[in-house]
Amino acid sequence: MSSKPQMIIKDFFDLETSTYTYVVFECQGSPCVIIDAVLNYDPKSARTSTQSADEVIAYVQAQQLQVVWILETHAHADHLTAASYLQQQLGGQLVIGDHITRVQSVFKGVFNLDDGFKVDGSQFNYLIKEGESLAFGNLSLKALFVPGHTPACMAYEIGNAIFVGDTLFMPDVGTARCDFPGGDANTLFQSIKQILSYPKDTKLYMCHDYPPSDRPVECSTTVGEQKLKNIHVHDGVTQEQFVQMRTAKDQTLGMPTLILPSISVNIRAGRFPDPEANGVSYLKIPLNAL
Repeated sequence: MSSKPQMIIKDFFDLETSTYTYVVFECQGSPCVIIDAVLNYDPKSARTSTQSADEVIAYVQAQQLQVVWILETHAHADHLTAASYLQQQLGGQLVIGDHITRVQSVFKGVFNLDDGFKVDGSQFNYLIKEGESLAFGNLSLKALFVPGHTPACMAYEIGNAIFVGDTLFMPDVGTARCDFPGGDANTLFQSIKQILSYPKDTKLYMCHDYPPSDRPVECSTTVGEQKLKNIHVHDGVTQEQFVQMRTAKDQTLGMPTLILPSISVNIRAGRFPDPEANGVSYLKIPLNAL
């Protein structure tokens, strides 16, 4: 019997947004995927920079990797994606879950975008469906539809690892909020249970970590650790209890600092709106809409 291909997971942590980006590959010179890249954004000046993405690029080039897929777990509300920039620098195809069209439809209304903005997902190269697999070299990924945080969240299963997006956080932090447009706590509970049905040694890679002061940031845990220790959904917590907790907690949360610029750019696969006559791109900020 042939052995399974090895898998290397390299993580990058963006301190400003507490976001993890991952490069997954088999060995030096092999095909790879990049998951949830960050474009740096200063909300005071509305200036973007590519420091975090450039660290990923430098690593990919040093390892002589061939980028096949640039993946988003969802349209993030807490950071701008660097997916388009990475594609320009490294190649590869931009991928997001096929339910992104629902998110685009909602926010086309929120931002009152004109007919030039399409809500068919065509800004991305590929819309992946639940259960679908994509290969990169000897490795492959499988899409898991895990809505609840947003109506379009995907997790990606690669080997013995699942990149969970914003469904789960580290056990001492809990779970994602569900009060964004299209979010639903009942749905998130079911999505989490789907992930936690995997074997206990399955590795779970976070999109974010917001650690208590007594530990450093961490990117991964296991299904077993989540079932035993997650403060929101450990074994024994019922769906009713979870929904009651999640709903009450979400009512105390403010909107993420970058939600409006993030969603504006992320529903466009990381591209800015077309420049106006003066050559400058502008983001619309709806007043009293969220």
